[in-house]
Amino acid sequence: MHDPISDLLTRLRNAGSAHHATAVMPHSKLKESVASVLKQEGYISDVQVAGGAKKTLTITLKYEGKKPVFTGLRQISTPGLRRYTGSTEIPRVLGGLGVAILSTPRGVLSGNVARQQKVGGEIVCYVW
Repeated sequence: MHDPISDLLTRLRNAGSAHHATAVMPHSKLKESVASVLKQEGYISDVQVAGGAKKTLTITLKYEGKKPVFTGLRQISTPGLRRYTGSTEIPRVLGGLGVAILSTPRGVLSGNVARQQKVGGEIVCYVW
């Protein structure tokens, strides 16, 4: 797999549009960190890691009626074009209604937390 973040976002988008309760995918530390930020921000309800040598990541989706809580997931930094930002230029997604997820020297953080800690980094994705 060349792009684990693209895989994560596509699986979440597909599971949400198909009204699945969970999305199961191969595990990576970056995927787990991004999923835990999504859980902290309230877009998903649970993240679980299972397995021995080949771990799997199971994400339980959250719904409002029949629609998933997130309406959009967009990857910003790609393997071919990395996008970085300073702590003062962290973008606000939909005027503050969405979340930017950043990979920083202090770990994977949401845009609001990174702004409070005054740390910049690579913009992984936007969720709204």
